Amino acid sequence: MTVAQDLIAQARAWLAEDPDAETRDELGRLVDAGDTAELGARFAGTLQFGTAGLRGELGAGPMRMNRVTVIRAAAGLAAYLKARGHAGGLVVIGYDARHKSADFARDTAAVMTGAGLRAALLPRPLPTPVLAFAIRHLGAVAGVEVTASHNPPRDNGYKVYLGDGAQIVPPADAGIAAEIAAVGSILDLPRPESGWETLGDEVLESYLERTDAVLSPHSPRTARVVHTALHGVGTDVVLAAWERAGFPAPVLVGEQAEPDPDFPTVAFPNPEEPGAMDLAFAKAREAGPDIVIANDPDADRCAVAVPDDTADGGWRMLRGDEVGVLLGAHLVRKGVPADASGGGSGSGSAEEANRTFATSIVSSSLLGRIAEAAGLGYEETLTGFKWISRAEGLRYGYEEALGYCVDPDGVRDKDGITAALLVAELASELKAEGRTLTDLLDDLAVAHGLHATDQLSVRVEDLGVIAEAMRRLRDKPPAALAGLRVASAEDLSEGSGALPPTDGLRYRLEGEYDARVIVRPSGTEPKLKCYLEVVVPVAGPSGLPAARARAAEVLAAVKRDLAEAAGI
Repeated sequence: MTVAQDLIAQARAWLAEDPDAETRDELGRLVDAGDTAELGARFAGTLQFGTAGLRGELGAGPMRMNRVTVIRAAAGLAAYLKARGHAGGLVVIGYDARHKSADFARDTAAVMTGAGLRAALLPRPLPTPVLAFAIRHLGAVAGVEVTASHNPPRDNGYKVYLGDGAQIVPPADAGIAAEIAAVGSILDLPRPESGWETLGDEVLESYLERTDAVLSPHSPRTARVVHTALHGVGTDVVLAAWERAGFPAPVLVGEQAEPDPDFPTVAFPNPEEPGAMDLAFAKAREAGPDIVIANDPDADRCAVAVPDDTADGGWRMLRGDEVGVLLGAHLVRKGVPADASGGGSGSGSAEEANRTFATSIVSSSLLGRIAEAAGLGYEETLTGFKWISRAEGLRYGYEEALGYCVDPDGVRDKDGITAALLVAELASELKAEGRTLTDLLDDLAVAHGLHATDQLSVRVEDLGVIAEAMRRLRDKPPAALAGLRVASAEDLSEGSGALPPTDGLRYRLEGEYDARVIVRPSGTEPKLKCYLEVVVPVAGPSGLPAARARAAEVLAAVKRDLAEAAGI
């Protein structure tokens, strides 16, 4: 059999199983046209299930996100749960407003029901944090969120949580992947037309009750906010949370307030991407708010912008690290040690519970300084909330990619709604003092040193480019970057201290300043990501401009030298 004949045979076998008329038609056209190049891409393997679940481009074939792929994933998850004693357990399923999300969610409910588990669907497209909350709130054994977060419109994904309400980590991912691989024809899987529960608004109401509880009872609620949902599902929940909390109603970016799976006003629906915030900044120049807040399409991330006369257009996006340390400082201001420990500083489980701040190794180390000064525990984890959420005694966790967990007992994952509320509370408190978020950032820099961060991120078409860059750096680690000596070079794939193995490299730099570099392939996008931090001492407020200028110079030089060393 020729390669072309083999591809046609695989495609015809897929067509016999596919329950989706749209993808059947799409694949049929490829078969009729004899498009072996495209068929080869679709049937080159299967989407791999990992700690991020599944994520990929929509379309027919095992290398794409489609109903066949999702049904197989759901069957594998069901088998995994039953093998671990959860037969008859509840699986909660949420979904966003992307193309096919509702279909994938219903398919999952049908498979779970057919496998003898109980399934409950959230009532409509809702933020991912609502699903993460519902797992623990309802006592489920697992949860599934159908979302591709901030990926391009052509993508969708499948995120899995277990009964602790946290995203899966090894070895659960490998165990589920093995069960998926063992699934035969989906035609043999029981998939009833009904039998699962569609939840009402009770879960959402319970979630909203907790959002208000993250705020201090008598804190000021005066901050005026412009909000954009970036065509995602965050608007209605944000408006409800704001109303309950008593803040002035957010001014919405109307063009982006309603869910739209085509994301027509942005190239990438990610607040960090160039141009994504242009409409929000235009609305801010018109409305004159105190801050701008953006959620990504599934509203588990939160971006913040502040007025800045020196910025183009008068508004500046805060880095995820800046928001992360602001929220950490705010929780300290709110009395986290006393509140979380039940009052007092003695030893014992009750007193020591929920006293840890955590962040990932790619995020700013400033949170550790803040935690130390406040007498709190501090932990660094691998990248992703699947790891951050598992920090022992977690009170607050964040990562630089705009993810913040401020209520781990309610949502053991990042939550862009509760984070936004806390940012608004902090802005209100500072406003009452005649100060701003940038003033507090200045205070933190003076107290702990200017921790300046940046990122070198390279998007590729060929994943081999990333593999080659990692190989080059492993074979010949740089001796210096930006004139700073590489004091240590760690290959994180070998494990490091308390960290499990991961594909990454960590360099610690010493010299005129201390600095740190982490290099890793993205877990969700075709990107090589390099995370940089330099710490510049600051003698006092008057020294901040010079410190920022020097930090920018060093970071730019590190970027240049690192790119050369990696060949990118």
